[in-house]
Amino acid sequence: MWFRNLLVYRLTQDIDLSTDTLEAALASKPAKPCTHQEMATYGFVAPFGKGDDAPLVHASQDFLLIAARKEERILPSSVVRDALKEKVDEIEAGEMRKVYKKEREQLKDDIVQSFLPRAFIRKGVTFAAIAPKQGLILVDASSPKRAEDLLSTLREAIGSLPVRPLTVKMAPTATFTGWMKQQQASNGLHLLDECELRDAHEDGGTIRCKRQDLGSAEIQNHLEAGMLVTKLSVAWEDKLSLLIDDKLALKRLRFEDLLQDQAAEDGGDDALGQQDASFTLMMLTFIEFLPQLIEALGGEELPQGI
Repeated sequence: MWFRNLLVYRLTQDIDLSTDTLEAALASKPAKPCTHQEMATYGFVAPFGKGDDAPLVHASQDFLLIAARKEERILPSSVVRDALKEKVDEIEAGEMRKVYKKEREQLKDDIVQSFLPRAFIRKGVTFAAIAPKQGLILVDASSPKRAEDLLSTLREAIGSLPVRPLTVKMAPTATFTGWMKQQQASNGLHLLDECELRDAHEDGGTIRCKRQDLGSAEIQNHLEAGMLVTKLSVAWEDKLSLLIDDKLALKRLRFEDLLQDQAAEDGGDDALGQQDASFTLMMLTFIEFLPQLIEALGGEELPQGI
């Protein structure tokens, strides 16, 4: 259990996130298969294990792990569009009349309903970790839309979920650009070999660099010309490497071998034990890493009341 991406959310009020309370709440929103006439379903599943007895909340030390599954029928818009055109052409030719918008929309709905039972089903699971003592929810997602799907369903299940994305006091692009110019980060962070540069002017260009010496004269010239760093790959304390962007999305997380070997040793031979050990070690790493990252980025912009 190692997250590949990370979106960080701050709880803005104290709410009851005890294991028992959360387990009961998630049970009210279970994942279900798509019926023949449903485009998509969304609900919670056991993060570890299978079967009706598997808990929907996995608790380890002071951390909680939950998971939500989305099932959706794949119905390409081009297929619907071609079928609609064929039907409209048939009506207009056979009845010698024009098919207008309202009727066209009804025909489209009928076509979608007729195609749904034959559509393929795609499944995807999103994991989220909750650290109540730190007031954080960490979602393994690369897009805010996917994270919000989980958070909004969690909000419906427990009745209230006052959260907001993590924000910092300084613009991340200014901090990234400063690090690149100085060729030095802080708080145990080290620059790697990938970045994205963007022209600060409207309609300006973008340069993406991979496997490059970020201190090279060519890249430094772009920075001197006023380009800003919007994405940057970094490593932290020989434990973790990642790509961070100006929205504070952490992507392509890689936990170093030393951590993975430790989790394998702590977990023993049992599969559930392995999953629990890796989750716990991952969370302990995050709880140590995130404050260092936030401080390096100028400190957290806290909402009122925290």
